[in-house]
Amino acid sequence: MISTRLRTLALGCALAFTGLSTQASPTLTPRIGVLTDMSGTYSDIAGRGSAVAAEMAVEDFFAKHPEVKGSVISGDHQNKTDVGGAMVRDWIDNQGVDVVAELTSSGVAFAAQRVTIEKDKLLLITSAGSSDLTGKGCSPNTVAWVYDTYATANGTARAMVRQGGKSWYMIMVDYNFGEALARDAMDAVKAEGGSIVGTTKHPLAAADLSSQIFSASASKADVIGLAHAGGDLVTSIKQAKEFGLTDSGQKLAALLMYITDVHAIGLDAAQGLYLTTAFYWDRNEASREWSKRFYERTKAMPSMGQAGVYSGVMHYLEAVRQAGTTDTTTVRKKMGEIKVNDMFAENAYLREDGRLMNDLYLVQVKSPSDSKYPWDYFNIVATIPAEEAFRKPEDSECPIFKK
Repeated sequence: MISTRLRTLALGCALAFTGLSTQASPTLTPRIGVLTDMSGTYSDIAGRGSAVAAEMAVEDFFAKHPEVKGSVISGDHQNKTDVGGAMVRDWIDNQGVDVVAELTSSGVAFAAQRVTIEKDKLLLITSAGSSDLTGKGCSPNTVAWVYDTYATANGTARAMVRQGGKSWYMIMVDYNFGEALARDAMDAVKAEGGSIVGTTKHPLAAADLSSQIFSASASKADVIGLAHAGGDLVTSIKQAKEFGLTDSGQKLAALLMYITDVHAIGLDAAQGLYLTTAFYWDRNEASREWSKRFYERTKAMPSMGQAGVYSGVMHYLEAVRQAGTTDTTTVRKKMGEIKVNDMFAENAYLREDGRLMNDLYLVQVKSPSDSKYPWDYFNIVATIPAEEAFRKPEDSECPIFKK
């Protein structure tokens, strides 16, 4: 009798334990592939920090919703479209990736976009900036977080023209990102009554931009527009200072600049620059709290792109949870139904073309004497509402708005 009771008790405990284990087991296991520049000119603005941001999102979401256990893999596309495209194809075909995030390079983003359309997977862009990705190249499979070339160029260029910078000379990196950034900025300058007196191009990751700087100086333009990013931007600003370009009265306009660029350049060289950003770590309590956690892992404050990875992946995971599936069409639809309210944005939403409609901020780089603690680099001059920052639907080339 006693042994029978013991066996019954043991069986009951085993069944109870099994039930608890089953209840705690995740029912959804989305896989996120972070495709980024780990070693090149954009590695500081994205790179390993973007993978860390995705990992933080997966961990934070699982802590609150154990039924959704995401996983992250990452890879270095080396800023080569063929490498990036092949990696995306392998991830989807052989490693079970459901969403490809980050991208960094617009050229790689377009290559990845072609694969995700073919394979019916989701593309979550956070640092690749060409406005054509949600313009003429828009896709139901593509979501663009953070910024695009139209928004950052438009915000900075219009502000500079209104402050008296009427004539512009443009230095741009010679691929689709730089061309789109320069195009969008020049359109904004002309819309404000300014003029373009000249342009010049340079290859990606150029070690020396002195000839472009000299040409810009000789143009006597009020403003030198810098249509590049990462290491190229750092090089151009440092060389402009070395050659005394700003001492002559000409101003530099960084059309896409990250806080990591300012950190690399130093406040002495970067002070006074105006730029447009989608995120600043010291903007409010939520951004500070998350950014300090990020800093603990990376020893750097997050760029807007890295913050966007966390926000975008968290939003994706919430859509997966609510939809109860990783099916691309279902999850993308659910992402469009949920507002974004987090450390990155307030009341942001996904438009039909895949563009996240989040506010941007016009900021000015502080002088060394105005900076009171590490990474205290920006004064927020103005908030640019999303509807003003991004291209309006009626001006978009995305076919979805032409129906």
